[in-house]
Amino acid sequence: MPDHDVAIVGGGPVGLLLACLLAQDGIDVAVYERREAGDDRSRAIGIHPPGRAALDAVGVGEDARRQALALDGGDVLCGGRVLASVSFTTRQQVLILPQHRTHALLVKRLAELRTDAVHLGHVVRDVLDEGDVVRLDVEAGGVVREVTASIVVAADGVRSAIRRRLGIRWRERSGSGSYSMTDIADEEPSTRVHLYCEPGGIVESFPLPEGRRRWVVADPQDRLHDGAAFAQAIEERTGIRLDQTTEIVPTAFRAQQHRAMHAAVGRVVLVGDALHETSPIGGQGMNLGWNGARQLAAAIEMSLRGAAPDFSAYERRVLRSAARAQRRSSFYMTMGRPAHGVGLGVRNTVIRALGLPPLRSGAADLITMRGL
Repeated sequence: MPDHDVAIVGGGPVGLLLACLLAQDGIDVAVYERREAGDDRSRAIGIHPPGRAALDAVGVGEDARRQALALDGGDVLCGGRVLASVSFTTRQQVLILPQHRTHALLVKRLAELRTDAVHLGHVVRDVLDEGDVVRLDVEAGGVVREVTASIVVAADGVRSAIRRRLGIRWRERSGSGSYSMTDIADEEPSTRVHLYCEPGGIVESFPLPEGRRRWVVADPQDRLHDGAAFAQAIEERTGIRLDQTTEIVPTAFRAQQHRAMHAAVGRVVLVGDALHETSPIGGQGMNLGWNGARQLAAAIEMSLRGAAPDFSAYERRVLRSAARAQRRSSFYMTMGRPAHGVGLGVRNTVIRALGLPPLRSGAADLITMRGL
């Protein structure tokens, strides 16, 4: 008899949501997280319709709505002119909530469902599928012990050690770029996103709850390392002057896209960023991971009832959804790259067309991750 039905390696938003889904159906689940405390960074902020549905499925959707800021829509600008505007319907609504607050909601919910599910400060050193059970070597406080489970889920991120241990290929997909971002006080709070598709590269402005705003700036030359340079880039591209430069602490990141060739080997299965790396702008990776977690929970429940696990249908669906999301993200990043002359004119024409009535609703669906 294994120690647990399911062991999840990684206690981020996707691993926690999956654990909640399983625990509320009476499945014995354990989560092993290498960090000893929660992550208090804002990180992913957008909760798209698939993410709202996932949070509703584990009973924290209403709490998220109360804490979040609901976006009305967004505007795409260039040279001080609005190229396109999109307003969200109720079904397209996007919530803005810093990841650490979403994480806290999931931690609280899982504790209500199963008080002993989360094991912080536990590093999974090895995973061995023995056919009828999976053995994990888990280290905590310098002591390694063996834990067994019927199924092991790797929710350990883009650098997944378990994926490498399984020998699953990790293939790069189109769409990449370098950016810097910061969260600061918002002098003019609103409920709309502003995307400045300027010749020098995109500048994104997202409202946050409690009177704050996130700025994301394309940084192809990797030079926006301090507040003054960050603010100067925004002013040069958009004409907007940020006065609180001492508050600006830019964080550089590289947006890349990868997809695993397979989602599972035997009784070990991947989910979230361990399975697919998607542009993090707007929280798309987190939402895609949540959507996959819902599908994986159903597959796990069926597998636990059978003689052997079968994740083939899950693999087909989740990799197909990831491919769609990555194609969309690649397009968005292309629209935000530096452009001049004819290239700038063509890009602006495409953006204007997407904002016209025949295409506007479909464009809003794409932006809000519907149809995945």
